[in-house]
Amino acid sequence: MIGKKEWFKRRKYGGWGIFPKTWQGWIYIAVIIALFVIIQMLPFVDEKNNMIATIVLAILVIADTFEIMIHIPMDERERDHEAKSERNALWTMLAILIAGILYQAISSTINKTVEVDPVIITALLGAVIVKAITNIYLERKN
Repeated sequence: MIGKKEWFKRRKYGGWGIFPKTWQGWIYIAVIIALFVIIQMLPFVDEKNNMIATIVLAILVIADTFEIMIHIPMDERERDHEAKSERNALWTMLAILIAGILYQAISSTINKTVEVDPVIITALLGAVIVKAITNIYLERKN
């Protein structure tokens, strides 16, 4: 859309997403940050319109980031490394989320209340559904 894949590289060691590799990438990020700051500082915009403008800009930035990410080329070795690191990150997140649910369930039992975070359960169920759909798709594709 706006940013170009040549300006960025995949973020390998500090999370997910992209990282600037040229001065244009740094300018792109600076302009985005400046736009967010300007939206927040506009004195004549009420809170509702400010929130709408912020959400619209955030959606555009996220869409542009995904567009850049999917078009950054990777060779087979890079794909293999990314798949393994994503798998390891997933297993770590799953272990922590499951431990959190168990902690909440045990605490609820001791306190004789029902307090398990539905967001965590939804995230885990969503991951199971996405994994199942992906496996079905890949099996049918091959």
